[in-house]
Amino acid sequence: MRPILTGLLALALLSLLPPLIHADSPAASGTESDGQHDFDFELGSWNIHLKKLMHPLSGSREWVEFDGTSVTREVWDGRSQLEEFETDGAAGHIEGLTLRLYNPQTREWSLYWANSRTGKMDPPQVGRFKDGQGEFYAMDTLNGQTILVRFIWSRTHSSSPHFEQAFSSDGGKTWEVNWITDQTRVPQSPGPGANGP
Repeated sequence: MRPILTGLLALALLSLLPPLIHADSPAASGTESDGQHDFDFELGSWNIHLKKLMHPLSGSREWVEFDGTSVTREVWDGRSQLEEFETDGAAGHIEGLTLRLYNPQTREWSLYWANSRTGKMDPPQVGRFKDGQGEFYAMDTLNGQTILVRFIWSRTHSSSPHFEQAFSSDGGKTWEVNWITDQTRVPQSPGPGANGP
């Protein structure tokens, strides 16, 4: 009985995702940019401050903090990016990477996260930017429970972009934020000869 209910819940949650991801699609309206350069703000080197909720969807309010760096480089002439991410804090070390892939047919991005602890890619977050804010959604499991995952990128036109990850166990009616990242761009060193011979 329980596997059947779990399967029905997964199907119900899947039916919610297309409107969340594809609503007001620029591919349909033709009124917005194609989105291929929406992640250009991430290119380069960053200092990272991370706040992480230790036990999501458990009622716990125990947050831990980390500091570190990330570096994002362009691949495929801007249609893909690879970000390397590394932080340390009282709760340990997080080393991961994000692969971002742009789909020119849907004009959406797929974001694949992996960390060195597990060595596997999480299900891709799929979505796009609108008015400077990016929203990306996926289905995943947490402690055997099917959940929705949401990424939100904001302040992307500033020198301190903001990222939040949230989980929902009720089909997107309510969300609990569990990962908050604030970035500060690392100034580029001047090249040879920048201050004269």
